[in-house]
Amino acid sequence: MNGAHYHLVLNHLPIIIPIVGLLVLIGGFIVKSEIVKRTACCIFILGAITAFAATATGDGAEHVVKQIEGISKNLIHEHEEKAEVFALLSYVLGIGSIAALWSNWKEKSYADYIALALMVYSLAVLYSGRQTGTTGGEIRHSEIR
Repeated sequence: MNGAHYHLVLNHLPIIIPIVGLLVLIGGFIVKSEIVKRTACCIFILGAITAFAATATGDGAEHVVKQIEGISKNLIHEHEEKAEVFALLSYVLGIGSIAALWSNWKEKSYADYIALALMVYSLAVLYSGRQTGTTGGEIRHSEIR
């Protein structure tokens, strides 16, 4: 396996995991379950960890892909820029989820407000993830350009 293979194995997780987290969090509010909300926070934390892993494998993938004829360095650069923003947003979601998890565990009066803020913020993270995924796909898939 090379750097590109590692990146391809990991790169979908930081996009998919926050979608699952958002759905679980919405479910937690619908069924009024604190344990489901905590589970959503843990899922968001896992998403931040996978964002780190995908970012860490990006340079190895770049070195492999740059050697392929017909690959645009501009597309790689654009994807890298979008990925940096997405990773940062994912890390903030993970840290916010730690705060939400703590406030929920300690039964703070503002725990639901933090969870609601995470729900809204996760939409921005998902939008950034969509942009990152699209620009990554454009590197090798001309049919989506």
